Amino acid sequence: MKKTASPARSAAEVRRSDREWRRVLTPEQFKVTRKGGTERAFTGAYWAHKEDGTYLCVCCGQALFESSDKFDSGTGWPSFTRPAAEEHVGEKDDRSFFMRRTEVVCSRCDAHLGHVFPDGPGPGGLRYCVNSVALDFEAGE
Repeated sequence: MKKTASPARSAAEVRRSDREWRRVLTPEQFKVTRKGGTERAFTGAYWAHKEDGTYLCVCCGQALFESSDKFDSGTGWPSFTRPAAEEHVGEKDDRSFFMRRTEVVCSRCDAHLGHVFPDGPGPGGLRYCVNSVALDFEAGE
């Protein structure tokens, strides 16, 4: 069973020290969400997940993506066409590994989620490529 931080009860920002994050996250969750790591493709719990519900930030519990916006991108990571709410996902310029990409982060706790690319389906044309380990899941009713 994965370790998950207690969900925040308000929209207030969640800030913790690395020491505090290490106490509530698994080593892999910490590496990805707090240090900008990436899980290996086709290994995460949610890349082929089909259940209806909401994907939450594993660090603070904020709703990030809805299952109705999830699609199979063939990349091995969960992919979504849009966030559950625009204000729940922030963007940062990422120039690591000699590339220029757009990093996506949780707006409440600044957790690294993955990246967004302009090659998705639908009217928005976006693909939010997210690490499973950065997510928790709440089944729909």
